[in-house]
Amino acid sequence: MDIDLEIELARIIESKEITTVFQPIVNLNNAEIIGYEALSRGPLDSPLYLPDKLFKAADNFNKSWELESLCRTKAIEKSSNLSKDKYLFLNVDPQIFKDEKFKKGFTKEFLACHNMSPDSIIFEITEKTAIEDYNSFKIALNNYVNQGYKIAIDDTGAGYSGLKTLAETKPHYIKIDMDLVRNIDTDTFKQAIMKTFVSLSNATNMKLIAEGIETKEELITLINLGVYAGQGFFLLRPAGTFLDLPEEIKCLVTNLNMPTSRKNYDFQTHIGAITLNDIPFPSSTLSKDLGNFFHEKSVTGVCIVDNARPVGLVMKYCLDSVLATQYGIAVFSKRPISLVMDTSPLIVDYYTPVFEVSKFAMERADEQIYDYVIVTKNSKYHGVVTIKSLLQHTTMLERNYARELNPLTGLPGNSIIENTISDIIDYNYEICLLYLDLDNFKVYNDTYGFENGDKILKYSANLIQNKVKSEFPFNSFVGHIGGDDFVCMLKTSYEQCKIFCSEIIGDFNKEVLEFFNEEDKSNGYIESMDRKGNTDIFNLTSISIAGLYGNLKNFKSPEEVAQTISRIKKDVKDKGGNNFIIISLK
Repeated sequence: MDIDLEIELARIIESKEITTVFQPIVNLNNAEIIGYEALSRGPLDSPLYLPDKLFKAADNFNKSWELESLCRTKAIEKSSNLSKDKYLFLNVDPQIFKDEKFKKGFTKEFLACHNMSPDSIIFEITEKTAIEDYNSFKIALNNYVNQGYKIAIDDTGAGYSGLKTLAETKPHYIKIDMDLVRNIDTDTFKQAIMKTFVSLSNATNMKLIAEGIETKEELITLINLGVYAGQGFFLLRPAGTFLDLPEEIKCLVTNLNMPTSRKNYDFQTHIGAITLNDIPFPSSTLSKDLGNFFHEKSVTGVCIVDNARPVGLVMKYCLDSVLATQYGIAVFSKRPISLVMDTSPLIVDYYTPVFEVSKFAMERADEQIYDYVIVTKNSKYHGVVTIKSLLQHTTMLERNYARELNPLTGLPGNSIIENTISDIIDYNYEICLLYLDLDNFKVYNDTYGFENGDKILKYSANLIQNKVKSEFPFNSFVGHIGGDDFVCMLKTSYEQCKIFCSEIIGDFNKEVLEFFNEEDKSNGYIESMDRKGNTDIFNLTSISIAGLYGNLKNFKSPEEVAQTISRIKKDVKDKGGNNFIIISLK
């Protein structure tokens, strides 16, 4: 069988019977395709049709160089009509990457023959083999980066060297292995890992790409976590040409990215609201010309842009320090600013929340703390934000937000709750909306006093918030309507919503007993005055939950939602304490 495979591999290479297919890589902020990964297949009727078998055979029979070279050549030949604003992702083994023959295969002249340039190529370094010599690997890496090529590290989380490869190479893109993406919507540990990668990505400007997205739920979770881009069968399967996304996928991604559908329904504005539309400069601008611009204008930094995409940042103090060196003016003044610019500035999307941008900015190295933040919209340059305006706006938001918090529990109050429900009505996605009400709380207050009543309210707020955040850390909201009424919103399944209600009721029913004296706890009731002044028996404080599950788009206002919830709450109260009813809108 091995001999047959060796002969078959030789035949495929000699006859160049490699088929190239392309899978789109999609910006999860706006549904725009940023590029396509070239994937290779053997002949359809061959035992080496599948890529895993094809490349394993090449490795076994010492033909990796010949096969990979053929695959890359085929991919480039087939990509001559690729739009100039899209990238072509090409898989490269790190051992081959350093080979002199590889360098000769990627000259500008070779690419020009196929209507391409280094700026459109992203080398996707696969971790099929370990990188043993990082020094020589980085020399090879810098050779390509300086020519305009970009680098992606593939299969992050599943390869040989993992985080060390990221630290040593500092790639433009990090591709997260599909094993970390699979079922991420139900795995909070994977969500926490992905959130860490997102934080790393934002702090270093290494863009994150999630591989192998196969379900709607995985996509929703990745968007909520703030992952920059993704690819997978759910978005679009590989095809023989550069296909666009289906309209339903575009609409889904767009709707999920409406400001309040992202990032825990945070009460905050996006960075686009405070962006300055400053004029950018091309990377070919001479250093002396940019120096003159700085001295004529009242700006302290500019974005460097090629083909409408940010490629760097130049701050006035950096340029001045370069030109002020002994030979600075002679060496740099008549040379392009690309030699001086920061090639890894902080770049954020237009809809990124202001508080997140502030956090990313403050996590930069001390010498970069006051550098501009570059803002993109639809992956193209939109403007810049100064650190002064960022801090001023953040302070204003914090002050406004604090005024809207419930003073007892610290949870968002009515104004924030109404705004959140209003946004959910506007945007097309399913939600579990729960209204939680304490039963016989007034009786407790009258009997035990307001200070102890406040303790039950604080306990209830902590129970609900801790339960929500532990089970739905990235796609939930908790608010305090006032008094003994709370609300929470969860992006989860109907069944999970019912399980959540049962768990809240179970915990409350057991733990609330600590707030009663031994006699009342033993009796299971309180003796107190009713509204007419007569002594009566009342059940111990319990909790009732009224819920709506589904799409709220048919409601006209938060008030209409509240009216529906009130009717459900009445039905729950009629059943007696420690109960819940969730009405499905489907």
